[in-house]
Amino acid sequence: MGESRANARGGAMVLDLHMALTLRNTGNRRVRGVVLLITAQEFAPGGKGSVARPCIDVPPTQEFTVPVDIRLVRPAQQAAGPLVRVQLDGVLFDDFSFFGANRLNSLRAMTFWETEAQRDRTYFRKVLQARGEKGLRDEMLLSMAKQAERSQLDVAMNRNGRAVGNAAAAPSTTSATVAQFAFLKMPGSPVEPVDGSAEISGNEARAPRIDVLNRSSKPVRYVEIGWLVKSADGHEYLAGSVPGSSTSILLPPGQKSHLLPDTALRFSKGGKPVEIKGMTGFVSQVEYADGKVWIPSREELNSSPLLRILAPSPEEQRLADIYAKKGLAAVTTDLAKY
Repeated sequence: MGESRANARGGAMVLDLHMALTLRNTGNRRVRGVVLLITAQEFAPGGKGSVARPCIDVPPTQEFTVPVDIRLVRPAQQAAGPLVRVQLDGVLFDDFSFFGANRLNSLRAMTFWETEAQRDRTYFRKVLQARGEKGLRDEMLLSMAKQAERSQLDVAMNRNGRAVGNAAAAPSTTSATVAQFAFLKMPGSPVEPVDGSAEISGNEARAPRIDVLNRSSKPVRYVEIGWLVKSADGHEYLAGSVPGSSTSILLPPGQKSHLLPDTALRFSKGGKPVEIKGMTGFVSQVEYADGKVWIPSREELNSSPLLRILAPSPEEQRLADIYAKKGLAAVTTDLAKY
């Protein structure tokens, strides 16, 4: 349980969980990712959360740990029993097969993470083959520099209403104006954004509407839209990626659909509102009806402004961390494992 603490606040108990769970792979395939559902109370706000461990490689019979750092809330007078319940929501294996309840859509999330991991491992292996150890070292240093320099906004999102957040991020009293989205188009994307707008008032964007076209030959059931926002001082930030709809869609080939209805997003940085002057959208993830996924290639990212703004994938962060702690030889050894 480590440094976990439980403190009473009014009629609630606040649980600060800092612990490590030890799990064992009892299957016959290598584990690539795990998502856990952690519950203090099932239905009240703040009563449950999740912990993910992506980009791992655990062979059969081997143990591994999942760090848990999360805050939950439960009623102080709740009936006797364990403070929290830990459930396995999903496990992704090396052949992309899956086991679990999938209450949190962990299959989709881990499939995207592992696809990104395979893309980035392939990219860094090609760098090593083409440019040698010096080229790989340069890429690791560049990745670490981008992570250190990348600036990101805090985003509060609410569906079916106004954005919610702390008082410091209260929306401006400026009257709302309708602003058109600009779009970054990826040549290889199966879904293309064709039109979009949102109401902007100070640091809040409301009722964004984006029309997308399925250019592929297969039906699509999920689209995620990345947002870049430009502040009043001219800086551009990644505002994050948000699902195109609260539920799965079914977008047939050649058809259009509307994304992001009844949503409000509020932007702040360091607790202070950030006034928005422009927005750029791009398709960051697509899931087909058959469960296959699409993400931008490294070549598409390199040829767009996204690479300097987007957060590195969990796998790229892991490799950069290996380089920082153990050096280049450890990175090359790790790349050779897959």
